[in-house]
Amino acid sequence: MEFNVKKLASDAGVFFSRAMQFTEEKLGQAEKTELDAHFENLLARADCTKNWTEKILRQTEVLLQPNPSARVEEFLYEKLDRKVPSRVTNGELLAQYMTEAANDFGPGTPYGKTLIKVGETQRRLGAAEREFIRSASINFLTPLRNFLEGDWRTISKERRILQNRRLDLDACKARLKKAKAAEAKAALWSDEVEKAEHELRLTQTEFDRQAEVTRLLLEGISSTHVNHLRCLHEFVESQTNYYAQCYQFMLDLQKQLGSSKGEIFSGTFVGNTESASPAAAASPPAVAATTLPAVPTIPVVPTIVGVPNTVAEGVLNPNEVKPPASGTRRARVLYDYEAADSTELALLADEMITVYSLPGMDPDWLIGERGNQKGKVPVTYLELLS
Repeated sequence: MEFNVKKLASDAGVFFSRAMQFTEEKLGQAEKTELDAHFENLLARADCTKNWTEKILRQTEVLLQPNPSARVEEFLYEKLDRKVPSRVTNGELLAQYMTEAANDFGPGTPYGKTLIKVGETQRRLGAAEREFIRSASINFLTPLRNFLEGDWRTISKERRILQNRRLDLDACKARLKKAKAAEAKAALWSDEVEKAEHELRLTQTEFDRQAEVTRLLLEGISSTHVNHLRCLHEFVESQTNYYAQCYQFMLDLQKQLGSSKGEIFSGTFVGNTESASPAAAASPPAVAATTLPAVPTIPVVPTIVGVPNTVAEGVLNPNEVKPPASGTRRARVLYDYEAADSTELALLADEMITVYSLPGMDPDWLIGERGNQKGKVPVTYLELLS
C-alpha cells in the first residue's frame, strides 16, 4: 500500500513537471529540441491521413445506412462482438407492400398485375442493395476502421512516448546548463555536472531510439495509402456493379410495362377518341420527353368530291397528294418531331417548310413539304408565317 502511494506521488510529480515544462516551451521560456524537417513532414502526413480517413469512413457509413439510429445499433452490436441482425431494405419493404396490395385489389386486374411486376423489381433492387452494402462494408469500411483502431492507435502511443522522451531530454539539458553555470561561479569541478552529463547521455539515447521507432511507423503510412487505394478500387467496382444491376432491372421492368400498356389502356378507353386526339399527341417536347411518345389517331371522314379517297379515309399517300393551286404557306418548325409512321413528316427545330390543308383533314394537322418529302405535321409544332 505504501509503495503504491509513493508510486502515484512520483507519477503525479513527473506529470506536473512535464506539464510545467510544456507550458514554458509554449511561452518561449524554455528550450525545445526540434525534430528534423523530414520527421515533421511524416507527422503532418500521418495526421492528414487519420483526419481524412475518419471523414471518409463516417460519410461512407451514412451513404450505406442513412438511418442514424440503425448506425448506432450496428455500432453497439460490433462493440459487444455480437452479430448485427438482418435488416429489411427499403426496396424489399416496398415490394412487400405492393404484393400485399395486389392481392387485395386482385392479382388478375391490370392494376394488380402491374403492382406485382413493380414489386418484384423492387425486391430485386433491395437484394442488390443488400449485397452492395455487404461488399462495401467488407472491402472498404473494415480496412479503414482497422487502420484507425489498430495502426493509428499504435502510432499515437509511440508519439506520446516520443514526446515524453523529448521533454526528459530537454529537462536534462536544462539541468546540465544550470550545473555548468554553478560550476563556473564556484570555480571548481562539481559532481552535479558529471551527474547531469550522464543523465543527458541516457535520455539522448532513449530519445533517439524512440524517434527511430516512431519514424518507422510513420513511414508505414505509405503502405496504408497503397492498401486504401486497393480498397477504394474494390468499393468503386462493387458500386458500379450495383448501379448496373439497378439499371438492368429497371430496363426489364420498363419493357414489361411497355408491352402491357397498350393492352391495358386500349381496354380501358375504348370509344374515347378525345383522349387520343392528334392535338394531345402534338404536345410540346418538354412534356413528351418525360413520357412515352403518343401516336396520333387519324379520324375517319367521309369521302369528299375531288379529294383522293386515301386522304378522306385518313390514310395519306404522299404520291397522291398534290398541293392546292393557292393556300400554301411557309412555316417555321418550333420543336423536333419524330414521325410516327410513313404518313407523317419528321421535323427539325428552326427549319422552314411549306404547309397547306386539304378538305376533310383534321384541323390540328397540315400537309408539310420539304423538297421531295411530304407528310402530315402537327400544327402545334409550327409557327405559321404570313
